[in-house]
Amino acid sequence: MDNRKFLPVIIVIIIAVVVLLALSSSIFYTIDAGERAIIFYKFGGGLDKENVIKQGFGIKAPWNTLHVYEVRERSIEEKMDVLDKNGLSLNVDVTLRFNPIYDQIGYLHENFGINYVNSLVIPEVRSAVRQVMGRFTAEEIYSTKRGEVEASIKLETEKSLKENNCDMKALLIRSINLPDQIRAAIENKLQQEQEALAYQFRLEKEKSEAERKRIAAEGEAVANKIINNSLTPELLKMRGIEATLELSKSPNSKVVVVGSGKDGMPLILGGN
Repeated sequence: MDNRKFLPVIIVIIIAVVVLLALSSSIFYTIDAGERAIIFYKFGGGLDKENVIKQGFGIKAPWNTLHVYEVRERSIEEKMDVLDKNGLSLNVDVTLRFNPIYDQIGYLHENFGINYVNSLVIPEVRSAVRQVMGRFTAEEIYSTKRGEVEASIKLETEKSLKENNCDMKALLIRSINLPDQIRAAIENKLQQEQEALAYQFRLEKEKSEAERKRIAAEGEAVANKIINNSLTPELLKMRGIEATLELSKSPNSKVVVVGSGKDGMPLILGGN
């Protein structure tokens, strides 16, 4: 049997295997957990934004391009210099946690590309921080309205990222640093305001206490007036007799002289 007639077939198979092995990285792909992917079809339809590929193994034509996105939650830290309402320079340290919206990475890729963190996320955070802090004074940002400032920055950043296919998980303003001279002036002013409030509180407390005493004194005076008006001589004499009778019942030895006291009231003498 002449095996030479099978030689071309064997050569073709060997070449096919070599080509397949060489192109395996362009044909076979695996999407790991925490990843999503989209395909760009070079010769038909371009970027497929609607069909997002989930984790697992897949096959594609070697001329098509696979774009893999990490969709796990990520964190970035930004330090920036901003201006307050009066043009005073502040240094702000911000931390942002976010991730791309899983089923919208095709649109994210079309608009911003694989480097969307630098082209979208960071600029939007910086813009929101600058816009919001530009509406407040340094004193408000540093003390009285810090919560409102943080809430406004979070709201504007979240809205902007959501419109561009990213989901903001949290935004934290870790620190707001002012020039030492300005910070000292603000802290001194706040201390003086607190002392003034404390002094005002003491005045109000003393005023309330004085008013309470005045009302109590007036009530006591009215009560005494009522009592004095009701104490007639006859009533006093009757109360004296009742008291004398009660004392006479005491086991202690005593001498009762009837009619010898003032106004004929009994007198009690002696006793232990």
